[in-house]
Amino acid sequence: MNGDEYQITRKHMVEDQIAARGVLYPPLLAVMESVPRHRFVPLDDLAWAYADGPLPIGYGQTISQPYIVALMTELLHVESTHKILEVGTGSGYQAAILGKLVAEVHTVEVIPELAAQASRTLNDLGYTNIHVHPGDGSLGWQEAAPFNGVLVAAAAPCAPQPLLDQLADGGRLVIPVGERGHQHLEVWTRTGNEFSCKVDIEVAFVPLLGVHGWNLTA
Repeated sequence: MNGDEYQITRKHMVEDQIAARGVLYPPLLAVMESVPRHRFVPLDDLAWAYADGPLPIGYGQTISQPYIVALMTELLHVESTHKILEVGTGSGYQAAILGKLVAEVHTVEVIPELAAQASRTLNDLGYTNIHVHPGDGSLGWQEAAPFNGVLVAAAAPCAPQPLLDQLADGGRLVIPVGERGHQHLEVWTRTGNEFSCKVDIEVAFVPLLGVHGWNLTA
């Protein structure tokens, strides 16, 4: 598939998978149509790069379904001046979407090999405002806090307190919470020292690895 064909396929992805399901924020739709998702998937899965579903990227991890990437981004209520934390870099695709919409992105990946690969891909695509950090994302990234938004691309048993604590006043945390294999998206908002939560759609994410994630040895 050449560049023009990818562009046409992305346009259909946005129209059929994202806008048709109610994600309608124009700047986000434009970014989803412009970012080359095929650069973030394994070569063996290029034919499925714009399909309506997640794809494996190795190490037991996945690149999320395009609609879920768009929905979680929309739920953050991002603005161009924002600084965002992503937990679970994976392939780097979600960070790439955020990087086109906000001033600065810090993204943390617990699997060093994935962090290194994502960093290479993002550098190759010319991003200068995305900072990839190997480490335990369930602890957040205190060095750059506070954040206007935190997006967690892995499922936790509950919203980690360090991530809530690292929100700026008015900031939002979007995170899948629930049991392994079945969760709901939770949207937390900080107002002063108070936190409120709203529950959104059902989802299924890989487990969040880390101190405030699942105990996978149990």
